[in-house]
Amino acid sequence: MRAGDGDRKTAGDRIPSRAAGSAFAVALGLAALAVCGAGAIAGGRLGLAIGLLGLALLGAVAALRLSAGRSGAVAAIAGEAPLAFDTTLLDYAPTACLITRRNGSFEYANAAYRNLVGAGGGDIPPTLVQLLNDSQPALERLLAHARAALEPGRDEGAERADGRTGDGEGERDPAGHPAPLVIEPGDGRSLSVTVCRHPGAGDLVLWFVDDLSHSPLALELGDERGSIADYLDNAPVGFYSIDPQGRFQFVNATLARWLGWEREDLVGGDVQLRDVLVREAGGGQYVDAFPDERPLTDGERGLRARGGQVLPVHITQTVIRDAAGAKLGSRAVVRELTTEQEWQDLLRRAELHFRRFFDAAPVGIVTLDRDDRVVEGNPALLALLDTTAEKFNRRPIGDYLSGESRQQLGEHLKAVREAAGELPPIEVQIGDAARQRTAQVYARRLAGTNESGGLLLHLIDTSEQKMLELRMVQGQKMQAVGQLAGGVAHDFNNLLTAMIGFCDLLLLRHEPGDQSFSDIMQIKQNANRAANLVRQLLAFSRQQTLRPKVLVLTDVLAELSNLLRRLMGERIALKVVHGRDLGLVRVDQGQFEQVVINLAVNARDAMRDGGDLTIATENLSLERPLSAGGDTIPPGDYVVITVRDTGHGIAKDHFEKIFEPFFTTKEVGAGTGLGLSTVYGIIKQTGGFIVPESTVGAGTTFTIYLPRHQPEAAEVAGEEAGDQRIARDLTGKGTVLLVEDEDPVRLFAARALKNKGYEVLTADSGESALEVVRSHQGHIDLLVSDVVMPQMDGPTLVSHVLHEYPAIKVIFISGYAEDTFRRSFDVELEDIDFLPKPFSLEELAGKVKEVMESRRP
Repeated sequence: MRAGDGDRKTAGDRIPSRAAGSAFAVALGLAALAVCGAGAIAGGRLGLAIGLLGLALLGAVAALRLSAGRSGAVAAIAGEAPLAFDTTLLDYAPTACLITRRNGSFEYANAAYRNLVGAGGGDIPPTLVQLLNDSQPALERLLAHARAALEPGRDEGAERADGRTGDGEGERDPAGHPAPLVIEPGDGRSLSVTVCRHPGAGDLVLWFVDDLSHSPLALELGDERGSIADYLDNAPVGFYSIDPQGRFQFVNATLARWLGWEREDLVGGDVQLRDVLVREAGGGQYVDAFPDERPLTDGERGLRARGGQVLPVHITQTVIRDAAGAKLGSRAVVRELTTEQEWQDLLRRAELHFRRFFDAAPVGIVTLDRDDRVVEGNPALLALLDTTAEKFNRRPIGDYLSGESRQQLGEHLKAVREAAGELPPIEVQIGDAARQRTAQVYARRLAGTNESGGLLLHLIDTSEQKMLELRMVQGQKMQAVGQLAGGVAHDFNNLLTAMIGFCDLLLLRHEPGDQSFSDIMQIKQNANRAANLVRQLLAFSRQQTLRPKVLVLTDVLAELSNLLRRLMGERIALKVVHGRDLGLVRVDQGQFEQVVINLAVNARDAMRDGGDLTIATENLSLERPLSAGGDTIPPGDYVVITVRDTGHGIAKDHFEKIFEPFFTTKEVGAGTGLGLSTVYGIIKQTGGFIVPESTVGAGTTFTIYLPRHQPEAAEVAGEEAGDQRIARDLTGKGTVLLVEDEDPVRLFAARALKNKGYEVLTADSGESALEVVRSHQGHIDLLVSDVVMPQMDGPTLVSHVLHEYPAIKVIFISGYAEDTFRRSFDVELEDIDFLPKPFSLEELAGKVKEVMESRRP
């Protein structure tokens, strides 16, 4: 257990009853510590002394501000046993600190101590006793010093002239605090060591160590005790200290100058506090010395100067006690009231500075009273809660939250008030369902104010973050489903290729009037229907083979509008509106038409009682990214297609699932649930974006963004030539090497090509194909190969075959999209053609003849 984790005193426990509510108690105690620290320089404890002085000055300034109008309780630290140390603060202290048990066992060391003794972060550093094992005289002095310091009631010697007690190894100042000891461990360094007991656990010992040999300031100042006093003398406030009899033990130069006395007349002279203190008329509250045993209070008093004039001042003082509770003296801070206006101006400037940060904070900040009612909130919070300051103040903060969040926040705030430390933030929902936002709430207790039980809350709007998280989860889910759909579709394509192919072979042996002919046609038609479903799955997974070409959407939609009117029926009005000078796009025309038809059919089903369906196009140029739906559309030129209906809209719980495959709200048998998922996949594979919007009762709009295309003349000529290149006579001659690991597909394709006049060599793997290539005596004109095969895939096979036949022509067949396998296998050969599965006998024969007759360089 770390030191300080035991019976800690709270701030309230450390406030003496006589100084409750005293704002200057801290400064007075710190000033006293600084005075004692001046003597500590002689012992080598310079760092601690200067630190105490800094605390004293800061405490004085803080006290002046508090007394000028700021109320609040400040824990007095002087006159008590040493405070319990919190190691979380010691971790960052510049002074080396070690905590041990009285038996010498190690308990804790901060980073400064580890650096001092050269210990690593994970090692237990040596204690001072262990460090001095090789220096017996220094070790004996250290142990004697520790014994004296740990026995505060022990009389180590008569009182000395400088007010200290002890024999030199266990010295204490007039307040009873242990004085530092300077030792030399034998490595050329001088260490200043201060030892004291831990106040919360009597078995713990605290060691503070300064390396004087590495302190340039210590070498410069040496033993000049007057340096610290000089800082106090030049402070803008007066300091004094008295003993239990009311005699001055210390007076700074500022206060002596105000009173017109020399310090020698006050300190060690006959002038006492009662001689200069002007009591209030009427026997009210007053500041007095100890002999009267009257309570000490703070307030505005008068100090009589040497010339008789009364100086109006504000005095703050507290009692210093030793470990046994006996009074050791009093420490006080004196402030002239003639500078009150200056302090008020300072407070106003500080308030303005605070207000600037409070109002400009990008997160919501609010203070609550003990009943969780709003005291004050900043503009960011008002915007988050969509309210005004007039409506906001003194209302319960829970009024702005949803039902569950209201109860959750109430329980959390109660826990914060009762918890010993800080609690992690909670997430709450703000507002109603129409404008609900999500926020993280950080709650802390208010310290140092009159608002007992008050809390400080920070509210961070996380709505956008939650939305992005949901989009990411949705995207990952869609990707996983797409990968599954693509894999399933690939396997089905192999089966469908065999089914359709063997149907074609059977049809060659039967006349149209034959009974078997119609049966075979039924099988083939259903296989083609299954192939359409597979294409939809591939479209969703973005693995469908697309044949993009440059299109003018005005012409495409004009041709498609007649079909759409028949699909809509008489009760739905179709309106097509085109933008001027519509740009070109490069898409697969058949797939784009499928997108429009799917959206139109869904719109028709949403308007059972009739309505309007509007399809509009326009050009759009984005200069900066556009956040729309679940996507961020990058800058660029787009052609936008909008499909808008006036149907019943999409419910919120359905809206997030509309692009998921097999999700449908239609009756069983009325749809496959692949319509919108197909639309989504086609648009994404094309490089575009689709953004849905819907309002229940008002209708739904789908906005499609397709990149605008700038074609080159050669590109257009090539596409037109490709459209005109249609093989009529499917017979041919030549030797074809067919490589396919699926037996049914290989058997069908081989028979089909032999039927058309080709010599066909077959192989069921890449390795077998290489053996055929090496053993074949004649020339091989064409390689038809599957892409994905065990051991050796199609692209690898082609690279080997090209060494034997550099001019060989190649056709890849696959259930995956062409661009998918080219990306996956890094295929860069321009002379390779592609035939997607499933294919019919006519499609296979036509593709083979087209490639065989083509002229390649």
